[in-house]
Amino acid sequence: MITVEVQPENEILEFGKLNTVLQLLNRLQLRSTQALIIREGQLLTADRRLHHGDRIIVKKVISAG
Repeated sequence: MITVEVQPENEILEFGKLNTVLQLLNRLQLRSTQALIIREGQLLTADRRLHHGDRIIVKKVISAG
């Protein structure tokens, strides 16, 4: 199980079967330019693999342009 915290909503989601950050973004209906994906304090790119037991933070990028 992969636990995902979506910020700024502070929503907690759990996913059983995700292999990559790109799959996570697709599930959340986000583009890679719309959010920062963080695992253990490190930013992850869309091609990085996710593993069972990961705790991921998804910080949505908000533009006030």
